[in-house]
Amino acid sequence: MSLEELRNQINRLDLQLVKLLNERARVVVDIGKLKNESGKPIYSPDREKEVFATIIGANEGPLPDRCLTAIWRELMSGSFGLERSLRIGYLGPGGSFSHTAAMLKFGQSVEYEPLADIRSIFDEVSKGHCDLGLVPIENTTGGGVIETLDALVDSDVKICAEVLMAIHHSLLANCPLNHIEKIYSKPEIFVQCRNWLSATLKEIQTVSVASSAKAAQLAADESRAAAIGSSVAAELYGLKVVCENIEDNANNITRFLVIAREDAKPTGEDKTAILFSTAHKAGALADVLEVFKKYGINLTNIESRPSKKRQWEYYFFMDFLGHRTQERVQKGLDAAREHCLQLSILGSFPRAIELL
Repeated sequence: MSLEELRNQINRLDLQLVKLLNERARVVVDIGKLKNESGKPIYSPDREKEVFATIIGANEGPLPDRCLTAIWRELMSGSFGLERSLRIGYLGPGGSFSHTAAMLKFGQSVEYEPLADIRSIFDEVSKGHCDLGLVPIENTTGGGVIETLDALVDSDVKICAEVLMAIHHSLLANCPLNHIEKIYSKPEIFVQCRNWLSATLKEIQTVSVASSAKAAQLAADESRAAAIGSSVAAELYGLKVVCENIEDNANNITRFLVIAREDAKPTGEDKTAILFSTAHKAGALADVLEVFKKYGINLTNIESRPSKKRQWEYYFFMDFLGHRTQERVQKGLDAAREHCLQLSILGSFPRAIELL
């Protein structure tokens, strides 16, 4: 076939795709009406996982799975808007890594709300002002995010999904490297770039701010200041990328949590997050861990934070494989409670495997 004939064939297929997509959208509108009448949430992480699994299972190529999931992710984003506009809170301002992760997860067709700090994201979701919130919980280089861990202690929201995103840091400024007098960024980002900073800009003042995007905003207003952030922030705030990929660990990944007022239904590939505290006595934590071993529950993460109520008492945050509705998990949690002063289930959610 000639080039023109092949292009005409693509044109016909495109028209068929448009027709099918709009046919699908009309079904989405009906689903939205049913959800709104029954009060069910618009975003269903378990259904999202099911849709992606179906698409990947049906894919015979030549398009790679990643391409199809990207198309369907944006298609689902448009579907949210047809059912009811979704508002998603993230750590702002625009151009932060949280903003990028939120857009990769939920697409371009939802409403995004930049918030000043992580605590505000929890508050807005709890009050119903935002349907969902996206918060960073841990990084492969810097460890747990303290603000998120502390907010989980006091909030009544649930974890309904998780997001994994590769993080690449750049030094952003509007002056040469040897003219920089201070650098703005988040404390966790300074940790992730510690070796590079020590080797390259050891004597330069570092200033901690709430987000990498806020850092870019500040650096854009000062002639001898820089920020560590994303290339998206550089473009958004009119900065130049002075040095790229300055993170110490090339495999630098941040895990984000999606918070809502409800968690997710089982999918068969789930995690559950819990929060518990133990008495201040020898072996208290070991007793809890022994229970999970007994019931064959595979732990994937554990963090601790000091209690603000009593001295020398700690809260522990734990993730494990399995859903809170599974009989084995329920028995394990009941047994673990016998060794805890308090144990709360923060939510069960589909396990994230792919990087966004």
